[in-house]
Amino acid sequence: MTARRVLVVNPNSSVSCTAAIRDAVAPFALPGRARLDVVSLAEGPPAIANWRDWHDVAAPLCDLVGREDADAYVVACVSDPAIDLLRSTTDRPVFGALRSGIATAVARGERFGIIAFVAASVQRQRRVLQAMGLEARSVGSLPLDLPMEVLTSAEGPRARLVAVGQELKARGAEVVVLGCAGMAAHRGFVEAAIGLPVIEPCQAAAAQALLAVLG
Repeated sequence: MTARRVLVVNPNSSVSCTAAIRDAVAPFALPGRARLDVVSLAEGPPAIANWRDWHDVAAPLCDLVGREDADAYVVACVSDPAIDLLRSTTDRPVFGALRSGIATAVARGERFGIIAFVAASVQRQRRVLQAMGLEARSVGSLPLDLPMEVLTSAEGPRARLVAVGQELKARGAEVVVLGCAGMAAHRGFVEAAIGLPVIEPCQAAAAQALLAVLG
């Protein structure tokens, strides 16, 4: 059997964010059965920080999917840019990190909260929650408002991540979703600090993609 290929695309151009995603999904690879290739979008902005960034990556993502053959695709951004568009241009499965992360969260608990990247992320994430019919199960989406390069640093965002996670817990969250791929390296630290399951959405999407191509 030829090994299946899952292409994991970071739609921003941040090298440190792509590295964080690669490290997060690496343990999910199945040698000889499936590989997870992580790439960044060279044309992408440094981060998907606002609606313009979200819309601007749609066409380049379509071009990338058109030239990169894979058995499944993961858009590794927790705002799910271009998911519906990509699904209309390929017959292969396309997974969004946000949708996958939320689906995993509601399998772990009744109420969940999201640690958002910036304030502008909150509206985009609310739209997805509404589309999934799960807004009522969210206790909120609270932004860090930190630059991407701080978010992906070893220690820089951790105090803020824990503080926001604790606030979501106080609001009744039973599960916390990391709301940006740049937070990936901090999942275990935050989980231990706040005492709740913490979902890293790129891992959730990779797991669902593997199930789709190997099931």
